[in-house]
Amino acid sequence: MSWMEPRLNFYKAAPEAVDAMRGLEHYINQSSGLEPPLRELIKIRASQINGCAYCIDMHTKDARAAGETEQRLYALNAWRETPFFTERERAALEWTEAITLIGDGHAPEELFFSVRQYFGEAELVNLTLAIVAINGWNRLAIAFRSVPGSYQPKPVPGQTPRT
Repeated sequence: MSWMEPRLNFYKAAPEAVDAMRGLEHYINQSSGLEPPLRELIKIRASQINGCAYCIDMHTKDARAAGETEQRLYALNAWRETPFFTERERAALEWTEAITLIGDGHAPEELFFSVRQYFGEAELVNLTLAIVAINGWNRLAIAFRSVPGSYQPKPVPGQTPRT
């Protein structure tokens, strides 16, 4: 079997489990209070760290469809060295890296308090759940070899998709 072929369709194999994941995703998108551009940056950055080509493809397309700039997308893996991100986004990206790589540093105390300056308690829980969700999707897509390239974002009202 080629790495370009999926191993199995996890949606069909365990639909109730995937529906549970979708429930978390729905909460994050509809009720978390996290702004859509921030959610996409989190998803892309975690997917870059995890090497999930399928999710990188999906979320860069979603981000562009929602109006994200090419410059920020290209610089995301080097966000610390650029002036393109707000302090709140920087805090979220640093938290994303720490939670995605949880075994490396166990979300150190000083980072928690640094991030806490930009996120209230509920927001920080929701941010962490968004990171947990994308890490879960990454692991499913990587484990079962979801093939990138065919995903097309839904049009965002009032936005012109970028190509």
